[in-house]
Amino acid sequence: MTVHGDGYMSFIEIKDLTHIYHAGQENAKEALSKVSINVEKGEFVAVLGENGCGKSTLAKHINALLLPTDGCCIVDGMDTNDVTKVWDIRQQVGMVFQNPDNQIIASVVEEDVAFGPENLGIPRDEIKKRVDEALKAVDMERYRAFAPHLLSGGQKQRVAIAGALAMHTKCLVLDEPTAMLDPKGRSEVMSAVKKLNKEQGITIIYITHFMEEAAEADRVIVMEKGKIFAEGKPQEIFARVDDLKRLRLDVPLASAIAWNLKKQGIYIPDGIVQEEELVEALCQLK
Repeated sequence: MTVHGDGYMSFIEIKDLTHIYHAGQENAKEALSKVSINVEKGEFVAVLGENGCGKSTLAKHINALLLPTDGCCIVDGMDTNDVTKVWDIRQQVGMVFQNPDNQIIASVVEEDVAFGPENLGIPRDEIKKRVDEALKAVDMERYRAFAPHLLSGGQKQRVAIAGALAMHTKCLVLDEPTAMLDPKGRSEVMSAVKKLNKEQGITIIYITHFMEEAAEADRVIVMEKGKIFAEGKPQEIFARVDDLKRLRLDVPLASAIAWNLKKQGIYIPDGIVQEEELVEALCQLK
């Protein structure tokens, strides 16, 4: 465990974590190999990598849905291997998965958001307060009495996020939450996530295939074959266009254009990931 000089630990500490599916059997498969990551409280971390690289396996460790074959995962000082801490960890860390239809269980939006706190035995007045706050945080208050099947994909994902918030979660792990959504739905979910991170200080771990989404993060982690390939600020990661292409990963459009212009000998500053930055750089050209 990494303990900072003042005795403070990172909110999430993953140390030499290895995960083997079907360990000890003929069909054993190593999904993660000695992965070490620290995530600070309030940080927004994006995780990238092609299918099968271990992203989802990693996500499930943070919520104790999976346990390490070797190494450890510590969440807010609690070891996921400690069976007495599992429910405490799951209250701290909310999960949002790719398909919103698989996460919504009630027939009315506000009942779905209330489901988690009800299971914890929270008093009814407190549940109502939490549901109100959670729906407001994701801008879904006016849909509280709707049947979820009447909502768009983006709205359903925002309800799933509200369900996690009603548990008073400190961290959201989102596993490709916009993969099945149209551009409008993706934008809605991304706006809600950024707002929760900036305004409420909720720690975000965001797995995505969309590079424009990853560009919004404080830090980007790139995975390859169950290991950490690279990590750094979006500007550092997306400057490595050749490396990312080798991993069959895209880069944000602005980064790709800047990279191609540089190859043609045109001066463009390093670290461009947003379209506004590219426009500004092009306007500076003589």
